[in-house]
Amino acid sequence: MCLGDDPTCAAFAEHRLRYRRDMQPERRAFLKSGFVASGGAAALAAGGLSLVSPALAEVGKGARPSVHHHLPATAETVHWGYFSRSLTPQVEIASGDYVTIETLTHHANDDAERMVTGDPGAESVFLWTKERKGVARRGAGPDDAKLGPGGGLGVHICTGPVAIRDAEPGDVLEVRILDVAPRPSANPKFKGSTFGSNAAAWWGYHYGDMLEGKKREVITIYEVDASGDRDWAKAVYSFPWPGVTDPNGILHPTIDYPGLPVDHTKTTRTFDVLKGIRVPIRPHFGTMGLAPAEAERVNSIPPSYTGGNIDNWRIGKGATMYYPVAVPGALFSVGDPHASQGDSELCGTAIECSLTGTFQFILHKKRDLAGTSLEALDFPMIETKDEWVLSGFSYPNYLRDLGPDAQNTIFQKSSLDLAMRDAFRKMRSFLMHAKGLTEDEAISLMSIAVDFGVTQVVDGNWGVHAIVKKALFAERTA
Repeated sequence: MCLGDDPTCAAFAEHRLRYRRDMQPERRAFLKSGFVASGGAAALAAGGLSLVSPALAEVGKGARPSVHHHLPATAETVHWGYFSRSLTPQVEIASGDYVTIETLTHHANDDAERMVTGDPGAESVFLWTKERKGVARRGAGPDDAKLGPGGGLGVHICTGPVAIRDAEPGDVLEVRILDVAPRPSANPKFKGSTFGSNAAAWWGYHYGDMLEGKKREVITIYEVDASGDRDWAKAVYSFPWPGVTDPNGILHPTIDYPGLPVDHTKTTRTFDVLKGIRVPIRPHFGTMGLAPAEAERVNSIPPSYTGGNIDNWRIGKGATMYYPVAVPGALFSVGDPHASQGDSELCGTAIECSLTGTFQFILHKKRDLAGTSLEALDFPMIETKDEWVLSGFSYPNYLRDLGPDAQNTIFQKSSLDLAMRDAFRKMRSFLMHAKGLTEDEAISLMSIAVDFGVTQVVDGNWGVHAIVKKALFAERTA
C-alpha cells in the first residue's frame, strides 16, 4: 500500500498527507531522541516554573474550542528569503489554535533526486526553467536583470505567514512546538529515508582558515531514517562544489544563490565519508519568528528581536518560544529545518533537512502582562522543560540600531563580544525582573550556574545564548 511514497499511486497526495500526520509509533526514536528537548507543552503550561503563570495561562485560554489547521509547503504558501509585514497571511487563526506546517530546506537541490523528485510540493517550489521560477528567491532585494525577481539577499524558504487574530504590537506570542516529523523522500528509490545536506560554504567561519590555504566548498549528503527507528543520521557521500550553471545560463562558481540545481554528472562523489560515525538527531527549525516592523522586507539571514534565523538546535519538539509582537497579526513564518546542528553552525549550515512541525499559538495581550515574567520581553526566548534559554545578538535590533542601511551593514559589524554582552544583559534583566534577584545576586549566579554558548557565527548578526536551569529556583518562593 502507498504510504505517501509512491508517486504513481492515484491517491498519492492524500496518502502522503495522511502519512505525515499519522505516523506516530514509527517516529518514536526520531521524536524521543535524548538530544531533543522533551516534556511538551503540558509540562510548560502546568504552572510551576513555566514563564506562564497559572493566572496568565487562564487569561490566555480561548473562549471557543481550538481548531487544527494544516499548511502545506507549495509554491503558493512559501516566501523565499525574507520576512515582511505586508505578506498576505496563508491562514488566520485564533489564540489556542494548532497549525501543522510543512517546511522545505533551501538546500534540497543539492541532491534533487533524493529531496525533490516525486514530491509535488517541493517540485512546485524548486521549479526553475529558462522561462520561469516556481518561487522568486531572495525576496528581500530588487529585481535583478540576471537572476530575476528577488535578486537581493535572503536564502531561507519560509512557510506562512500565519496571522494570529487580535495580535497587536506590544503583545507576546507563545509558540509551542508539539511535534516535529521528517519529510520522507518521495522518490521510490529511497523509500523509508529522509535526506539532508550540509554545505561547508564560503560564509562558514572556517573558510578563511583552511589548511594550506586551499579554500573550497564541500557538500555532504546525510541520510535520516524517516520511519524513526534510528535516532541518528549517517553520511552518504560528499562532493566538492563543482560550479553550477543555472537554467538561465549563469555560472555560479560558489554557492551564491539559493536553490541552485546541482548536476551530478559533473560532481565527483566520495562515498566512503565519515565512515562509522553516527550523528545524533536533534530536529529543529533554524528560522522561525514574526515579521519585524522596521522595514518592508527583511533579509531572512540575520536574526533579530522578533526571532528569525536564530539557528539554535534547542528550538525543537517540546520547546516553547516567546516572541514580542511587532506588527498587527504577528505574522509567524517558519523554515530552515534542520535534522541536527552543533552550537556555532561552524561551517555555515546544519544538516539541512525538510521537516513538518505542529505548533500551538497562544496570544498574551499587553494589558495582561503587567507584573508577569513576560512584561518586559523584547527578544525571542526559548523555554524547555528544564531550562530557559535567552538569545543574545551582536545587535539586539539591528534594523533599528544600524540605520537605513542596516541590512547590509550588519554583515560587517557583528562580533562575539557584542553578542556576549547582549546575552549577559538579557540574563541579568531576566534574573532581576522575572526571578526577583538583586543585581549582585544575578551576577554571582550567572558566573557559577549559567552557561553561555555560541549559537552561531554565520548569520550576519552573530548569536550567544545563555542557559539557566529551572531547578535552581525549585525552593524559591518569590
